[in-house]
Amino acid sequence: MEVYRALGLLIEAPAEGHRTVAAALDLPPVPDGAIHGTEVAFQRYPYASVYLGEEGKLGGEARHRIAGFWTALGMEPPNEPDHLSTLLSLLTSLDEAASRGADGAEAALLRQARTTLAWEHLHAWCVPYLQCFRSSPSSYYRAWADLTRRAIREALPTALPGRLPGALIAAAEHSLTDPRTDGRSGGFVPRLLAPVRSGVVFLRSDLADLADAVGLAMRAGERAYALSWFLGQDPAGTLQWLGGFAERWARGLEDECESSDAVVAWWAERARGTASLLADLAEDVEAGSLVGES
Repeated sequence: MEVYRALGLLIEAPAEGHRTVAAALDLPPVPDGAIHGTEVAFQRYPYASVYLGEEGKLGGEARHRIAGFWTALGMEPPNEPDHLSTLLSLLTSLDEAASRGADGAEAALLRQARTTLAWEHLHAWCVPYLQCFRSSPSSYYRAWADLTRRAIREALPTALPGRLPGALIAAAEHSLTDPRTDGRSGGFVPRLLAPVRSGVVFLRSDLADLADAVGLAMRAGERAYALSWFLGQDPAGTLQWLGGFAERWARGLEDECESSDAVVAWWAERARGTASLLADLAEDVEAGSLVGES
């Protein structure tokens, strides 16, 4: 369906033609480039690798896995094979190929490719990605996220696959560990900020809310730097706020999605584990010096 390609287009920086596409989808007026920068480009990154990679950054094994899917289809992977717009456009291309009357083995391969794309390479990370738009002050991006969530859900087969996406299976080895017992020196903050480890997406705007809650000034620079500074200044208050946020995040996931969805359950369970760990750390008077290291 062309709607997938249209939704992918609209997460990119506003350009000529976006208003017409948005109106066709009954979305609110398209905001200007400055709002796109604040709401998308600088904190809600539309790349699978950010949400599925163990470091929470662009590239890495998560991107290679998706590039391999392109190769398996007999296609040259684009420069950004894990960008949401690129993946939604690919979904449209598969639908177009099927509509041309493929039959027999080719039709079966197209159906399998579509299911794999929707389940493994879209739904696996769009669950948390689209969730983080709930806090956006932009009605346009909130509406876009709601429509994209529904569209991806409709792309899934009626009978959901019986196994988790490969990236989430692999993530079992990369959970958020207790800094009091894991034997590592520092590194807790970057791991907390990696969505596939914590189950949570902590945006820079969320950290600004944290700063207000604990009565500290928001720091310029990377999220890891700001969060490490908060933990150094008020470890208990910071950990309590983070734990509450993680618990609310888990509830939000479950409220928005089907309870029988194994992907949603995986993200919610991981977020609840993070919430529990943060609550325990907040009660430990020695936790501050442990988690404050970056």
